[in-house]
Amino acid sequence: MLKIDIIEELEKELSNSDYNNYIKKLTYKKASSSSELIVFEAPNKFLANYIKTKFTSTIQNICFNLIGSKPSVEIKLVGEKRRSKKDILSEQISSSIPENTMLNQSYTFDLFVVGSSNQMAFNASKAVSDKLGILYNPLFIYGGTGLGKTHLLQAIGNKAIEENKIVIYVTIEQFMNDFTFSIKTNKMENFRSKYRKCDLLLIDDVQFLSGKEETQKELFHTFNELHTSNKQIILTSDKLPSQIAGLEERLKSRFEWGLTTDVQIPGLETKIAIIEKKSELNGILLSKEIINYIATTLDNSVREIEGLLIKINASADLMGQSIDLHLVQNLLKDQIKEKKDNIKLPNIIEVVSNQLNIKPSDLKSSKRTANVVNGRRIVIYLARELTLNSMPDIAKFLGMKDHSSVSKNISKANELIEKDENFRLNLENLKNKIINKDY
Repeated sequence: MLKIDIIEELEKELSNSDYNNYIKKLTYKKASSSSELIVFEAPNKFLANYIKTKFTSTIQNICFNLIGSKPSVEIKLVGEKRRSKKDILSEQISSSIPENTMLNQSYTFDLFVVGSSNQMAFNASKAVSDKLGILYNPLFIYGGTGLGKTHLLQAIGNKAIEENKIVIYVTIEQFMNDFTFSIKTNKMENFRSKYRKCDLLLIDDVQFLSGKEETQKELFHTFNELHTSNKQIILTSDKLPSQIAGLEERLKSRFEWGLTTDVQIPGLETKIAIIEKKSELNGILLSKEIINYIATTLDNSVREIEGLLIKINASADLMGQSIDLHLVQNLLKDQIKEKKDNIKLPNIIEVVSNQLNIKPSDLKSSKRTANVVNGRRIVIYLARELTLNSMPDIAKFLGMKDHSSVSKNISKANELIEKDENFRLNLENLKNKIINKDY
């Protein structure tokens, strides 16, 4: 029996988002675990597959730091009969795919939702996958967290594996851990053989190389070796190479040798399409009302959308509930409340004026042009919805005579919400921007 509590260690190691959305839903089977095998239970197959793909190396590295060995990891469904340790270990040994090339099979080009925010990055990734080592080498994809960079990275990897290429996929953290482990165990020859003899090297989150001088030196030589041999290198980051502090100039230069392309925040239509695709892929039936609610309420992170779908599926299964709007609203209520706490009336004015191209001063004036009247009505509705201000407070802020005008505008907004879907979606999109401080 392994005496350490892996769940507790993962909480220390991972971000709050990754821990709460994924790891917290696992049950660690301490009695069944050992220095050779770590066993977890997951509430559904979607969660089990995602965690196995995303976090296996992290779990193994934690174990190595604590007990000096890297055990196999089993994530089984609740109530599922556990396979023998012998079967799991022999399966891992016989696998022809290197340990760090465990890719998410749902990350393919066919399942990537393309919109104006990611069209160039998608096209570049497709082009590179057709001409590995020839076109755009390296390919550097950058953009905010959870916008689809890893999906594109692994889509290229999955296509290459189908073509019998040797593919290594790692986060930069895993690369650093492998490097450190190899130095400690005097196995640098194995390390270099692994990373320099592949056809395709995929590295996620290279911004975390910042300040890691020895790792940067090793990556520099690995990069040169692969590039000289016409082997493909693809990297992702949350920022441009030139903006990564503490990164050697020679690495910045090499990262920019090929093509640099970004993934931007998706528009509302793309978000809706992403939710539809992800829910269909995982067999989760959502009504149009629920899909629109999620799209206009959540942040722009695809990862956050995936996390919510896991919650919805697990809650419906474990509680025996049908998936309706009330269930989804309950799952998101604490998250929304936390974001609303600091919203002020000027924040609402700023977002509405920017999005509707109306001067802030006009929204607080007595102008009666159609676009100003519509904008003012939206400000009033959102102020009542998202802040603790009373109707007299809102009237005073907008320079109105009394609260009766505020009340009429709220009634009219509610009427439009019922009759005009475009008005409702635009209103929800503005609400989302304000809650997520996208201004």
